[in-house]
This record gives sequence, C-alpha cells and structure tokens, in this order.
Amino acid sequence: MWVILALFSAVLLGIYEVFKKLSVHKNAVIPVLFISTLTSSLIFLPITVGSGIYPEFFKGLHLFVPDIILEEHGLIFLKSILVVSSWILAFYAVKNLPITIVAPIRATGPIWTLLGAIVIFCEHLNSYQWAGVIITLLFFYLLSTTGKSEGIQFSTNKWALFIVIATFLGAASGLYDKFLIRRIDRMAVQAWFSFYQVVILLPILAVNRWRLPKSERTPFHWRWSIPLIGAFLVLADYLYFNALSYTDSMISIVSALRRGGVVISFVVGALVFHEKNIRRKAIYLAGILIGILLISLGSH
Repeated sequence: MWVILALFSAVLLGIYEVFKKLSVHKNAVIPVLFISTLTSSLIFLPITVGSGIYPEFFKGLHLFVPDIILEEHGLIFLKSILVVSSWILAFYAVKNLPITIVAPIRATGPIWTLLGAIVIFCEHLNSYQWAGVIITLLFFYLLSTTGKSEGIQFSTNKWALFIVIATFLGAASGLYDKFLIRRIDRMAVQAWFSFYQVVILLPILAVNRWRLPKSERTPFHWRWSIPLIGAFLVLADYLYFNALSYTDSMISIVSALRRGGVVISFVVGALVFHEKNIRRKAIYLAGILIGILLISLGSH
C-alpha cells in the first residue's frame, strides 16, 4: 500500500513542479514562494483548529492533528528551516534554468538520500545499489555536458549550483522525515510544518520586498498557478507522509518513487516551454531513472 501512495504522490509532485515553473517565470520568486506556502497553511488551519474542537469527527476523516509537546515543535521547526532553504534555492533555479535541466538533477535526490543513510545508519551498498549509483552519476555527468551546449556550466553557473544544493538539502530532509514520522504523528508534522514555513518566510519576504530599493526588486505578477503550488504540494505530502507511516516502508524506495514525478515536469517542459536538446535530455533522464530503479531494487 505504501508503494501505491508513493506513486500517487509522485504524480502530484510532478504537477506541482509544473505549476512552480509557470509561477516563477519572469516573476518575483520570494512572493511566489510565500503565497504558495501560505496556501498550504490555510488548508491546514481549519483542520488543526477543528481537531481541537471536534476530535472524533476529524479522526473519522483521518485528518486529526493531535497536540504535541514543545520538543516535537522544535524538531518540526528544524525540518521547516531545512525545507525552506531548499525551496528558496530551488525556486530561483527553476526560474533561471530550463525545466528539462532541473528535473533530471532533482531526480538524483535518492542517491544523496542513500549515501546519507550509509553515513548515518551505517548501511552497506549491495551490487544493485552500486550499479544504480554508478549509472545515475554517469548520466548526471552526461546531463552536465548538455547544459554546456546551452551555456550552462554546472561548476560556475550559480543557478545550477542552487539546484544541486537544493537537491542535497531535499535528500537530507528525506532522511529527517523518516526520523520524524517514527516519533511524531504524521498529520501533526505536516500541519505544523506548513505553519512554520510561513513564520520563516515572512521576515524574508519583508526584507525582500520592503528593504530592497524598488529598482532592485523583480515585479510580482499574480497567477492562479501560485496557490495551486501549495495545494498540490499538500496533497503530495499527505500521501508521502502516509507512505512513511507504514512500519515496513523504506525511505530509499519511497524517495525513488517520488522522483518519478520528474517525468511529468520534463514532458511539460518539452511541450509547453519548447526547450532545447529534448531528445538527449530525455535519454539522460531515462538513464538517471534506471539508476534510481536499481537503487530501489537493491534497497528492497
């Protein structure tokens, strides 16, 4: 069951990435990110308040948000810092890079999750996992050569570095999620995580929009795709945390399946944004996904 939940989460995550690209295209990044996270928190506000007033009703809907202690709030706040840092970097990268470059890089996330699991949990790679790591890194390198033909030098282009660092942070968040879900109710994690995002982003928005001179600010344009970013992320994360809540679930497999959503964002990038070198990038993306599949098989 947790595998099915992870697959549906992947589909929603792919659509989320498309809305993100549509929203930040020629638009101010921080306001877009703030409004999308505010949307997420507004979805959870009535659920959280209602859980305190009508607990049995929300338990019946499997949407009950229980009370948690101060220490647990601190753990969730730490996750929020990690994810918001990743999102800020990722949103800027998505704005300034082709989505057909961003999607394959984001797809490598499970490798860094796996390597983190090796370091933290002292896991050992088997032959499938070694093959998966080597294949994924090979096609990641080939993808970088495609970037060069489009004037994107991975080692010097700051937007490419942004998405790579964002992917590392996302992998770290994936490891941390497994730690959290084993200790804190998944609905409490998702609800309070959405609230703390807004708390963290509000001062960043204030500095970005009111402290910077007007000449240095990118104009903000409202688009209906902006709140849809938050809505689809809430749905994707709901299924994701549900998958992790199963005692036999494996973070390496869940993380790999979630990355399958990049196929959706890649195809839309090719069709809607008319990006270059689609055939080569598609081959390299397929190679990365094959590597991730081998890692998943090895983990299972």
